[in-house]
Amino acid sequence: MEKKTRILVIYTGGTIGMQRDNNGTLVPFDFNTIEQEFPSVRHLNVDISVHKMSPIDSSNVTPALWLELSRIIAESYDNFDGFVVLHGTDTMSYTASALSFMLENLTKPIVFTGSQIPMGILRTDGRENLITAIEIAALRRFGRAVVPEVSLYFQNKLFRANRTTKLSADALNAFDSPNYPPLAEVGVNIVFKENYIRQPRVWGGNLSISNSFVTDVVVLKLFPGIAEQTLRSMLSVEGLRGVVLESFGTGNAPTAEWFIDILRDAINRGITILNVTQCVRGRVAMELYETGLRLQDIGVITARDMTSEAAVTKLMWVLANTTSKEEVAELMLQNLRGEFTE
Repeated sequence: MEKKTRILVIYTGGTIGMQRDNNGTLVPFDFNTIEQEFPSVRHLNVDISVHKMSPIDSSNVTPALWLELSRIIAESYDNFDGFVVLHGTDTMSYTASALSFMLENLTKPIVFTGSQIPMGILRTDGRENLITAIEIAALRRFGRAVVPEVSLYFQNKLFRANRTTKLSADALNAFDSPNYPPLAEVGVNIVFKENYIRQPRVWGGNLSISNSFVTDVVVLKLFPGIAEQTLRSMLSVEGLRGVVLESFGTGNAPTAEWFIDILRDAINRGITILNVTQCVRGRVAMELYETGLRLQDIGVITARDMTSEAAVTKLMWVLANTTSKEEVAELMLQNLRGEFTE
């Protein structure tokens, strides 16, 4: 008989973990009863174990959760073939992106998923999301994982985790990967886009985990009329290490001298400024227009087509791993986990 694939389901909290009791009150769902609640899971030939963390609303997620998740995965890595992380949708792209940067030499699937409707509600999307995420995490070919990277599954599509963003607060297809194709699309069959799936450089290498983030960063979204004093105050915060600048279009920003001077002064003080476009689709190309070229000339770093979620978490991770301004810039420009298009 074929050996069963071992999957660890890690529950962090979120809508997917709720069901109604006999009184109609929403109470935590017992994921230890997955096979009893969903008998179809038994056909997957999978052994499922559950690790339940202290449930947290995803709005309260901090890097402490990312570190705890990485610890659980590291300690369980040799005992399981794949992992499914259940997470609230509001910050799932942040957590999934952070995990992608923390885990080096990953050769096993880590599939994030959640739901828009609680598991215990009749119309829940959580049931299909969970079962399919488990199936994807368990799939192997020639003894190797089919998707050996951190991914996010939601409403019939599997995405690279660090290319995702939440686009809708109430639609069931809440997530998208605006600048990178899905890794798989799910219908009657699961159709994998194998050319888009990231493969390990070396199969069988040891998993390496980074265990720190710098939180002294800020996201600065530009808008017409941003005040000089506001910008100056934000970039003068004591201890500030990094800024994710959400600019216009292809990376454009005001060319007023006071604006450029404030950014130049911040960069000269050792603050890393990363330029991300506000547009859902497209990429930063600061060389195209004078309004972007001025930023490039003073040392603002391009994020290319990274999402804001990936940009923030990567910057927090990079800043924790080096204090050299030159090394920070070098790492931010490296495509470490497939987070941008080269």
